[in-house]
Amino acid sequence: MKTNYQQSTGKKSLIITSFALFSLFFGAGNLVLPPLLGFRAGDLWWLVTLGFCISGVLIPILGIIAHAKLQGTLFDFAKKVSPTFSVVYCYLIYAIAIALPSPRTASVTHEMAIQPFWDSPSLLTSLIYFMLVFVFVLNRSKVLDALGKLLTPGILIILFIMMATAVFALDFDFVPSAMGQAFSSGILEGYQTFDAIGAVVVGAVIIISINLKEKYASFEEKRRLIGKAGLWAGIGLLLVYGGLILTGALFGDAFDADISRTALLRGISTKTLGQTANILLSILVSLACFTTAVGIVTGTSDFIKGRLNDSISAYRITAFLGCLLGVLVGQFDVGYIITVAVPSLMFIYPITIILILLNVVPEKWGSPKVFQRVIGVTILFSIPDFLGSIGFGQQISPYVDWVPLSQHQMGWVLPALVAFIASNIINGKETAASS
Repeated sequence: MKTNYQQSTGKKSLIITSFALFSLFFGAGNLVLPPLLGFRAGDLWWLVTLGFCISGVLIPILGIIAHAKLQGTLFDFAKKVSPTFSVVYCYLIYAIAIALPSPRTASVTHEMAIQPFWDSPSLLTSLIYFMLVFVFVLNRSKVLDALGKLLTPGILIILFIMMATAVFALDFDFVPSAMGQAFSSGILEGYQTFDAIGAVVVGAVIIISINLKEKYASFEEKRRLIGKAGLWAGIGLLLVYGGLILTGALFGDAFDADISRTALLRGISTKTLGQTANILLSILVSLACFTTAVGIVTGTSDFIKGRLNDSISAYRITAFLGCLLGVLVGQFDVGYIITVAVPSLMFIYPITIILILLNVVPEKWGSPKVFQRVIGVTILFSIPDFLGSIGFGQQISPYVDWVPLSQHQMGWVLPALVAFIASNIINGKETAASS
């Protein structure tokens, strides 16, 4: 006889969870990143795709798997280092989220849907945009959630038509790549998706949803469901990102070399779909950007509210300040916001990636001491990449050139791996000695 859980799950449950995960990561801002990456990569598009999907697909999906293992909140991701560190980490994550990806959605909206049709300043766009965001955050409208469920399928249909048109209509003649470090460039560009941060911030929403819907499921059954859904969501992201990078590479000689990200996406959609479909894509992307901004501001406000004894005033003040910051930053163009984001990402992303990986490994390999040592080493070796991103590369170069992968802005990778292995060896010896 089948259990209640078995009766309530199956293909439908897997499809719903997979689509929810995909929608969680597939933000409209991410659309503007892959085409330009492929455009610049030329014949090395496959190599940048591999790098981009490691940081933009694999790591975020592992973040969801880590959430399934923890069954907790963002605080639980870093509490093994120390409660104080975890609180500081949470504040940093939410500060970055509300200061960069949220305003970027307004900038994408202006460049995709306003600038091509109306001669209005970006400040006006961001002002109206975040006034509406503030209204929706205060009212938590269910209409927005329903709208969000319709936007992703609509965008995907248009994108797949655009990519298919490019793949089947154009010759596979690629411009020679001018990238010297295609693989690492793909990884670093994947940072800009903010998907690893998204995985640790809102991944718990998926867990809560599954717990509510699958009340009779055991811990292992839910883990299997999330694992399969993560695999299918990852395949979907891989197809979309890979297709967009390939499409950008196929148009390698069709646009000016210094074209912006939004202009390239708009130009490709016009050439493959025509002007009418391009307008529809612009509208859909703008609406999807809006839902993303509302989600970020709401999530940040909820966090501050929770830290201050569920204060409604704290929620409203945080929402207002988040929208005010969105107006100020959102008036800048997408390229500028992406450039400004680099230093913070060079510091916080390695920590986030390591926290995800440490929470995925078996418990015996992820003791508090391992967390503390590996995160400490990661922070230490992320500092040169951070300093390099703010203009001190030449000054620190003589001191860090000996670190493997430092020339690729990933000098933290091997030291973190060595710290992980060494910490587990030390722990093993200490355990053996105590017994």
